[in-house]
Amino acid sequence: MRPPLPDIIPITDPDDPRIAAYRAVKERDLVGREGLFIAEGEVVVRVLARTPRHQMLSLLLAERQVARLGDLLVDLPDGLPVYQAAQAVMDQIVGFPIHRGILGLGRRSALTDGAALLKDMKPNALVVGLSGLSNHDNVGGIFRNAAAFGVDAVVLDSDCCDPLYRKAIRVSVGGGLLVPFVQLAPGVDMVELFAAEGFETLSLSPSGQVELADCLRPKRCAVLFGAEGPGLSASVLARTRTVRLTMAGGFDSLNVATTSGIVLHHLTRKA
Repeated sequence: MRPPLPDIIPITDPDDPRIAAYRAVKERDLVGREGLFIAEGEVVVRVLARTPRHQMLSLLLAERQVARLGDLLVDLPDGLPVYQAAQAVMDQIVGFPIHRGILGLGRRSALTDGAALLKDMKPNALVVGLSGLSNHDNVGGIFRNAAAFGVDAVVLDSDCCDPLYRKAIRVSVGGGLLVPFVQLAPGVDMVELFAAEGFETLSLSPSGQVELADCLRPKRCAVLFGAEGPGLSASVLARTRTVRLTMAGGFDSLNVATTSGIVLHHLTRKA
């Protein structure tokens, strides 16, 4: 016999203070949530529920979704609030039609500095570095690839967007909740950080010295991706081993998230 569902708290007023963290989701995401984040959709909420990296604080569900998530709800920690609302009320709460009808509120894990994250990694660790990526779709896509290929961590510079922004988590299909990451303070040199912790850095560039197919993976490897358009700085390229993906007909480059998937598959297939 299935255990009984936890007590479900009905919400009929969009201004109910108990669900204040879910109100005006898009606007709140843009200004920051002071250590909290929103997970959207069944797959992502299930990832949040099972990962020890981040703490789930509550759920807000459309009435029609409660039964669908019954197996998840019975395993939630005692006392974790589960709110339900009619679809129209939920839409008013979040500020747009929330078709999936499944939201979770999480508290992000305590962030560490880059050196602390990298220091105790295994001898053959693989780390992704991101520089200047402000597009949430691209960052989410890279985290999805990082989770799929077993990347040990992602390091983002201060110009990258937040990987725990709701859209980035959704695009990552929960990968952003699983892969350890740190966002560096302004001025921290990522290449120097990797070198200090024993990593050799590979940098992706259309003008890279080595074709990816001919690139041998360093034992402790950091692979660095830059924003589409400007790419990585000349200073970074001058201090790292540069790698290219040769395009047909002189075409310039692929989307950075697509590139990351190809590169990570290559670097992990013989690791």
